[in-house]
Amino acid sequence: MKIGVDYYPEQWDRNMWERDAELMAKTGVKAVRIGEFAWSRIEPQDGRFEFEWLDEVVNIFARFAIEVIMCIPTSCPPMWLYKRYPETLKVSPDGNRVKAGVKSHRCINSPVFMKYAKRITQQLTRRYAQDPNIIAWQIDNELEAYPCCCDVCRGKFHNWLIDRFDNIQNINQVFGNVVWSGEYSDISQIEPPSDYPMSVQNPALCLEWLRFTSDSVVNYFKTLAHIVKTENKKVFVTSNVNFSENSPDFHLLCDEFDVTSCVNYPFEEMSGEGAEYYSNAFYLDFVRGLREENFWVVQQLSGTAGGFVPMTRTPRPGMITGYGLQAIAHGADMVLFYRWRTATKGAEMFCHGLIDHNNIPARRFYEFSELCKIVSRLDILDKTEIVSDVAILYSAENDFALRIQPQTEDFYYTEQMRLFHTAFCHYGANVDIVRPDTDLTQYKLVIAPVMFVNNKNYVENIYRYVINGGTAVITNRSGVKDGNNNCIMESLPTVYKELIGAEVVEYDPIGEGGQSIRDFAGNEFECREWCDILRLTTARAYAEYNNDFYRCCPAVTMNRYCGGVSYYVGTVCTQDFYDNFVSNLMRQTGIPRLKDLPEGVEVTTRTDGRDEFIFFFNSTPQQQEIYLPKPMYSVLSSIGRDRIRLDPYETEIVRK
Repeated sequence: MKIGVDYYPEQWDRNMWERDAELMAKTGVKAVRIGEFAWSRIEPQDGRFEFEWLDEVVNIFARFAIEVIMCIPTSCPPMWLYKRYPETLKVSPDGNRVKAGVKSHRCINSPVFMKYAKRITQQLTRRYAQDPNIIAWQIDNELEAYPCCCDVCRGKFHNWLIDRFDNIQNINQVFGNVVWSGEYSDISQIEPPSDYPMSVQNPALCLEWLRFTSDSVVNYFKTLAHIVKTENKKVFVTSNVNFSENSPDFHLLCDEFDVTSCVNYPFEEMSGEGAEYYSNAFYLDFVRGLREENFWVVQQLSGTAGGFVPMTRTPRPGMITGYGLQAIAHGADMVLFYRWRTATKGAEMFCHGLIDHNNIPARRFYEFSELCKIVSRLDILDKTEIVSDVAILYSAENDFALRIQPQTEDFYYTEQMRLFHTAFCHYGANVDIVRPDTDLTQYKLVIAPVMFVNNKNYVENIYRYVINGGTAVITNRSGVKDGNNNCIMESLPTVYKELIGAEVVEYDPIGEGGQSIRDFAGNEFECREWCDILRLTTARAYAEYNNDFYRCCPAVTMNRYCGGVSYYVGTVCTQDFYDNFVSNLMRQTGIPRLKDLPEGVEVTTRTDGRDEFIFFFNSTPQQQEIYLPKPMYSVLSSIGRDRIRLDPYETEIVRK
């Protein structure tokens, strides 16, 4: 377990470097991340490299036994490169070339940019790849599926489409270009989606474009990672995952990593709504699922966020420690805080670090220091991991397709994932969020929400899981599209009809609500957004609608299929339905439940196969108390506990 910081030595006077490293070492910092925006200092002129200052920084940290993550600074090319080669700048969907001066504005498909990106990567790795104090290399920064529409990207997109569909006739057929007289007679006529909303453009074209831009960034990472690995096959190569409007298929990207690393900025202030307390737990479980293994946080909340947006509130007392330990609870083996010191220049000068502009360590810094001391005592957690009985399936293609064509007001892909995840959090269950083609045999329960775009491998995997005795939950808007993002001419949920034992005879996109359902036990729940009206074949009704013309029609079903059981949830309900539903599912599948957990208290378990370590994290601003089923040994206080009283954002760890 390591705690560390992000550090930007090029932004500070040389005489500060050693003092900073000395204070880091005294504080308990074990690792730093450097170099991600330093290209202009490393290569101030075309072909003239200056490494002496970086040599000094690396040597200073080595002397203080602080390990280094070295970053390849290709997110921010120097201004001389943009000035000499303006074609390396991205072109926006409106057809205009972006202006230099902000990070990540390069075109990653530009041959000129790639020439220089490969050269700076090679120069850095030749100089430092054998340095034993450098434990990993970060490629670029917060990689996205950049929607560049320059001539190079258009040409590559054309080639990518031909590789995928063979010829223009097949492209016309797949895209359904007979609609609106959109048929192509030549590949050169194909344009990327414009700056119109994607919802009014060809959905098949839009999905292929998102796949192409995602593949582009995966290939970009692979190209630079190969250069690093050529110099030293043993070093770890990664990049800092951050979800954004242009997120790629992170499963495919992280397949190329040696370890997933991510950005983690939890809320500084909660609205008071219950589900929000578990939103960061959902995010951390999501990140862990990208490679289905432990991960690193390389940018963690340190202070008031600001710069690109008005400043948020400062972290409350306890948040630095609490959110740091929360990340470890969900599988982080290293947490680096962004950043050591708050910048005094540039657009991010109000993205506050551990030390404020006055350069005087204060409350947040001292809390960070205490966290370092706590984590230094957690060696027993080395080689532990998260083992879950529950999986929630996520597909980037479903995400892409639902972004292209929103289904109704407030309907978005991850919502139902979050509703189920929050329900499991209420009962203290570990949850994995994994791709739909993963090995599901290890799970007692699988949630497959909104399987919108059909993928043969995903469908077969879910069927196989249920046939062999598993319990699966499918939800509304599943089986709607084929793999090309075109609707299937068949009763919904098409390929899942046999599995769920029912079919959709009609649906009602109700938007903000006005409906309710009643389950088999007489419990009533509000529903919103979507109502599938179902006809049963082999299934039984778990819940029915209460009103409108489909009153008494099934809304939720249960079907025994071969050796297993499948459920179908045809609507979107308020959280209380999912809490009740998940409780029943856990009881039926034998998954342990912790009852009467206070709202906002997370319970997560890490294990090495022999011992189990249970984290209790209070994500609320109120004190909370939990009674344990039996006395347990506290890892932090070294005493037995039969109950736990947690201050706001406090964590306790017990050995089961």
